[in-house]
Amino acid sequence: MGCGAHVLAALAGASAGTRRLFAAEPRGTTERREPWGRLERIADGVWMLISTPLAGDHASGAMRTFSNGGLVAGRAGVLAIEGFASVEGARWLGEESRRLTGRWPTQVVLTHCHGDHSAGLGGYADGGAKVEILGTAVTRDLLRQRRPEAVLPTRLVPGSGPTELDLGGRQVRIDPRDGHTPSDLTVEVRDPRVVWCGDLVWNGLVPNFVDAIPSRQTAHVRRLAAEPATVWVPGHGSAARAPELRAFLTLLESIEAGARSAIARGVPAAEAAREWRPPDALGEWVCFSDDYYEVAFRAWEKELTS
Repeated sequence: MGCGAHVLAALAGASAGTRRLFAAEPRGTTERREPWGRLERIADGVWMLISTPLAGDHASGAMRTFSNGGLVAGRAGVLAIEGFASVEGARWLGEESRRLTGRWPTQVVLTHCHGDHSAGLGGYADGGAKVEILGTAVTRDLLRQRRPEAVLPTRLVPGSGPTELDLGGRQVRIDPRDGHTPSDLTVEVRDPRVVWCGDLVWNGLVPNFVDAIPSRQTAHVRRLAAEPATVWVPGHGSAARAPELRAFLTLLESIEAGARSAIARGVPAAEAAREWRPPDALGEWVCFSDDYYEVAFRAWEKELTS
């Protein structure tokens, strides 16, 4: 099950505390607020969309995005980040691009294949001009396999090294990574340094390991944390600063330690997951599904015993 499906499942029973955590305070200047998300300006020409699907009146039918994303504008073009869970979500971000910059997005980066990041890509076609969709070959192939009707990347980003985009006075770097899925991308703007991490990073929310290669995810999060940034934009949850990113890394390391201990003791993943909880020092981390811990332990079990 993709990440967005578990968000949907959590909506009806989410506690007030969970809703507040998901909709934590902005880290930039709020340009637009909707029941399901807010657009925050981080710098001139740089905005992040923080989805808050547990924060508003989801019964109104206003569930459009689920995942985080953003906009980066230069003199020659506007880059949108993520395709979101619905065409309405992508269309909304396109309209915001036009409102803020006078232009519809010229390019879109898709960080990975999961539906809450990709199902709405078709919404960008509503701007009246062709929009280039950037993604990896692996992501394209996974989309083909899982959703025959999926909108696919039109420009393949090489997996061997970074791709540099010049939007006209604004440089963007796209880095190939893996760990949350077999193929992930991060998107980086310099000066100030803002990094969209896709679902390699979650803030305040336990990640979905359904397609994970856990050791690779941890390795890439360490690399992201090693270079200072103004904010890291996670796939889900509010924008992270260094303390939140370190807390997420500690969570990943704690899951790994629990899984390794269970394997060494011969304890099945399902049983070990029932016994494990995040360290108290990390505070509250929301788990969208009761089986998330088990999914995480099974991912480690698969990696370590295969």
